[in-house]
Amino acid sequence: MSTKVTFYIARHGKTILNTLGKVQGWSDSPLTHEGAKVAKYLGAGLSDIQFSSAYCSDLRRTHETINIILEHHGQKSVKVVEKTEFREVCFGSYESDPTNNMWKDAALYLQYKSSKDLLRDVFDVKKNITYEQVANVIKKLDELGMAEGFDEVEKRTQKALLEIAKKESKGNEEKNVLIVAHGMCIKFMLQNLGGRDLVTDDLGNASVCKVVFKDGKFKVESMGDMSYVEKGKKLIKMK
Repeated sequence: MSTKVTFYIARHGKTILNTLGKVQGWSDSPLTHEGAKVAKYLGAGLSDIQFSSAYCSDLRRTHETINIILEHHGQKSVKVVEKTEFREVCFGSYESDPTNNMWKDAALYLQYKSSKDLLRDVFDVKKNITYEQVANVIKKLDELGMAEGFDEVEKRTQKALLEIAKKESKGNEEKNVLIVAHGMCIKFMLQNLGGRDLVTDDLGNASVCKVVFKDGKFKVESMGDMSYVEKGKKLIKMK
């Protein structure tokens, strides 16, 4: 029987490319002032949770975010481990292009009139279209042959998550683990672990997905939770 491990998996803070409405997969850019501020709020909002370890992807925006979180959480001494497997989805030739162009091309391929209609169905509870299908279409449309499909991303992210879970579940004490990654890769990692029906919108910057690992199994308890950010905002204003 393994010890319970609770993962707090956060999306990075808002970046320059986010602000400009550009595709940001393996492309990278620094946090904006707003992005740093929301990471600060998240750190304060998580301050009553002690982390045994912390992980992020190898991209700058997650490093910046997790360092700010730990600073304002009060655990600056926790070593941050970089995991390439937590990198965002690669969008190939769409990287750094306007996000609307990529979604519009995917929508037309899937016979939607607009990207707005496609996104509406992606988040519809009936799931007429899924993120798996959209990702695989983008992979087909990528002229460079670099874009990743759903299965590739799910496999690499779940592999890293399971490795950490097995490592942290050894011993007698329950553990809390902080991970900072990216919106699409988090959704792909958790979708088939129970997150599919909990996603009703894009994951906001600094939102948290809570996942429990116990007896060799994962259970996704929440997706895109902004309550920790709101809690931290109130705590900081009270100081």
